[in-house]
Amino acid sequence: MTPSSLPQQNRSPAWANGIRKGLQMSWAWRVTWFYLIVMLFIPTIALFLRSLTLSPSEIWRIATSPTALSAYNVTFLTALAAGVINGFMGLIAAWVLVRYEFPFKRIIDAAIDLPFALPTAVAGLTLATVYSERGWIGSLLVPFGIKISFTRLGVLLAMLFISFPFIVRTVQPVLQEVEKEVEEAAWSLGATQVQTFWRVILPPLMPAVLTGVALGFARAVGEYGSVVIIASNIPFQDLIAPVLIFQRLEQYDYAGATVIGTVMLLISLLMLLAINLLQAWGRRYGN
Repeated sequence: MTPSSLPQQNRSPAWANGIRKGLQMSWAWRVTWFYLIVMLFIPTIALFLRSLTLSPSEIWRIATSPTALSAYNVTFLTALAAGVINGFMGLIAAWVLVRYEFPFKRIIDAAIDLPFALPTAVAGLTLATVYSERGWIGSLLVPFGIKISFTRLGVLLAMLFISFPFIVRTVQPVLQEVEKEVEEAAWSLGATQVQTFWRVILPPLMPAVLTGVALGFARAVGEYGSVVIIASNIPFQDLIAPVLIFQRLEQYDYAGATVIGTVMLLISLLMLLAINLLQAWGRRYGN
């Protein structure tokens, strides 16, 4: 049989076969792609295109202004610190909730999700009240010269509060699947509790911990409602990038707000890529 005698559909070009397969996609696949395009891809592309309306020199001037650089520093370094701290504390909290029985355990377990349900403005108001110089906790720290509300420590506190549940809820189900008999076997072979934790328990938990840290970091970077209340929002002190963007919008500087938002997006993508690489390393290490 000659090539010319083959059925027409078998001689279709690759791109035509791709389109034909695309038309045969299930409704769930089509709805997913439509939702991603409308809710994620188009807004992201629009943000980049809006910033490109400025000249390269103007983009560079806005993106590297002293105020913007200080806001990036406060936002990303503080969010990263909150993620690392919550990674450690979230692991401990998940361990306690899984391995121990104590009164009011269900209430405490449910309270972990409080930052999910609580409006961020209410969270910021509550934290600012409790940790102010006249608050229940803030007043106890004043004699030591420690001030939390309306400082960078307040920003860290707000980020810790809103990102804590991500680590606990990511690690908790993985920890529940770790059989306690494995620990007992390690102890029977002469391993200490510290050795058992580092060599037996932690490796399979590392991917979940890193995932929780990544989610908490991403949540903290975009936080606005609680931080704007507990911080003084003064440049070069505790001004975060989301608040700076809002300030630019209040001044009708839409181009400047777009440039700063684009820089935040690029930095976030790079840092999330780095965290994903750490997650891949954690999976290999865990296996």
